[in-house]
Amino acid sequence: MPVGRRQVLVAGSLTAAGAALGTGTGHAVTRGEETKSLRQLYREAKAEGGTLTVYAGGDTANQQDGNKAAFEKAFPGITLNIVVDYSKFHDARIDNQLATGTLVPDVVQLQTLQDFPRWKREGALLRYKPAGFSRVHPAFKDPDGAWTGIFVDAFSTIYNVDKAGSTPPRGAQDLLDPRWKGRIVSTYPNDDDAVLYLYKTLVDKYGWDWLRRFVAQDVAWVRGTQEPADRVEAGTAAVALGTDGMLTPVAGVKTRFVVPKHDPFMAWAQRAAIFKDARHPAAAKLYLNWWLSKQTQSDFYMWSVRTDVAPHSGYRPIWDYPNAHLNGFAEFMDDRALAERFRQQLTLYVGEVAGAPSPGWLGLHPGGR
Repeated sequence: MPVGRRQVLVAGSLTAAGAALGTGTGHAVTRGEETKSLRQLYREAKAEGGTLTVYAGGDTANQQDGNKAAFEKAFPGITLNIVVDYSKFHDARIDNQLATGTLVPDVVQLQTLQDFPRWKREGALLRYKPAGFSRVHPAFKDPDGAWTGIFVDAFSTIYNVDKAGSTPPRGAQDLLDPRWKGRIVSTYPNDDDAVLYLYKTLVDKYGWDWLRRFVAQDVAWVRGTQEPADRVEAGTAAVALGTDGMLTPVAGVKTRFVVPKHDPFMAWAQRAAIFKDARHPAAAKLYLNWWLSKQTQSDFYMWSVRTDVAPHSGYRPIWDYPNAHLNGFAEFMDDRALAERFRQQLTLYVGEVAGAPSPGWLGLHPGGR
């Protein structure tokens, strides 16, 4: 299986967090920010029972295996159970679990940004500021600590270096070139709100005729954002729209992620929160502190949420890209009427979503006893 961009989310953190167990925050902290070291938090998590359950937004069951391996290697004796499903299914099952008193996860990390302020208002979230919270960009956190961004993801165009030739696409406009006909794969935008928003930015700039011409390129439509990345990496598609990729590809990786100069793309901070009624709050705190540690943030394959972590070489901080529409995605997710109107109009062009969900059908209580 080719190395997918999300099979190993954190490239170098397998031992780095363990080496930093004794370190503190190293800077002035905001009021209420965690001051315990990772070593102290690790001891408390082990004493609590050494188990943690996370509901993570994603596309395939093994998509978080890299993070699981990294965390468990850094903290031996802690078992991290990560259940991956589409965010739009996870938030629905969490709401049902909260309503029925059957909550399974300790931590939730999703792209459905609109859920976190609501869960905060409903009193479902623990107000907690991990170490490094004061360094998280203000747009990426709740000021009271009810939730925080833990990494920045971005969706744009990707291409295979062997299949794209000497003039690879530099944005979505280039995908209208006849040479890409029959060579493009895309996530159904009407199945994923982040991809839907990417298409919204393109339609807003270039009009519905851009979408009509793009669909006429015989695009292969699939469910989930992992499948387009896998196809491009394998060379069965030359390019994809509506997925991400490593900013600094490791040796052997054929996929390149395009940060357009002029075309819109979209980025957001994946939000994470601890539930107030989490069964393993100590392990949950360890998990968020590990994610926000400078080492883990530095090793992430895209952008950091921290203002004191340098971006990958050749890139600027994500908030310095106005065409990334950081604020726009959060506003789009909040306006469900707008999202649904655009989804239905777009469906007239791309067709109804077809196929089973890529993570499978997980039911009401995946990861539960």
